[in-house]
Amino acid sequence: MKNGDRLTGTFVKSDGKTLVLHTDYAGDVTLNWSAIASMQAGGKIRVESQAGKTAVGPVTASGGKLEVGTSSGQVELPISKVTALSQESEYEKTAHPSLLQDWKGGVNAGFSLTAGNSQTRNLALGLLAARQTLNDKLSAYANSVYATSQTTITTTSPPTTITATTANTAGGGARYDRNFSAKWFGFGSADFFANSLQSLDLRSAFSGGLGYHAIQSDRTTLDLLGGLNYTHESYAISLSGKPSTLSRNRVALTLGEELMHKLGTSTVLNQRLQFFPDLNRAGDFRATFDFASVTKIYKHLGWQNSFSDIYVTDPPAGTVQNGVIVKTKRNDVILTTGLTVSFGQ
Repeated sequence: MKNGDRLTGTFVKSDGKTLVLHTDYAGDVTLNWSAIASMQAGGKIRVESQAGKTAVGPVTASGGKLEVGTSSGQVELPISKVTALSQESEYEKTAHPSLLQDWKGGVNAGFSLTAGNSQTRNLALGLLAARQTLNDKLSAYANSVYATSQTTITTTSPPTTITATTANTAGGGARYDRNFSAKWFGFGSADFFANSLQSLDLRSAFSGGLGYHAIQSDRTTLDLLGGLNYTHESYAISLSGKPSTLSRNRVALTLGEELMHKLGTSTVLNQRLQFFPDLNRAGDFRATFDFASVTKIYKHLGWQNSFSDIYVTDPPAGTVQNGVIVKTKRNDVILTTGLTVSFGQ
């Protein structure tokens, strides 16, 4: 260092402005390049410059210049032109991981039970997972909410217990993103959803299109999406008072945005809004809004809260629930809270 101090450790990474060194006595130490007098790093260090060029080899730095001992000779460039330094082995793991490598995410669960004057059971389960490399991202999710309520009629002999299902939804899906440049990417996704109280046996939606990284920083990311989707829906309905099945196919636009923001050091906020205007019938559309927060409590344990609203302009006018024809509402709101266990981080 320029003040005479000398630090020894394992080189982690650098962005050309700061350098991260892992030491046995102080963990990871972040140093400003302006305070470094000289540096030596053996092994295969990957150096990327503003011109888009890459050099790999042992690194020495002093006097504002950096030298890389590549297999074809010495490469010299100003430190101010360096955009990233990393261990070549770590770069290869990030750039070309196996399909089962580098997954990160969490499993969350919430449960409530009442007895006595009211007898209810509520269970909410969820899974979020993502695998991201330098060039692409694969993400998957699954969730389920199930709730029942029991009422005992004591005026009958013997007493009669009526059990009603008050919530029964299940969904899941996956999406693949591939970067074309620093800002633009392509995506393809498949989503599946069922809701027995809306008599929706299954909604299958397949989307594809382009995305734009509007904001990319360590604390905030914002992606804008646009494309097309094909949707197949199957409902249990009533025709002339008799149970039947309604199936329909839709082609629609896919418009949306996704926002992630780190609030402080322990809380992450995620928000997503998607809008699907129907191309078959003007004025019909489907829209989804999701908001979730996860607060780290201890190591891999956290507290999660999630809110979802699914809106459909034209659900079937009447659906069959427990043999009874019920008028279907246009939107379903789901609010869950509970513990989450993270993995891969």
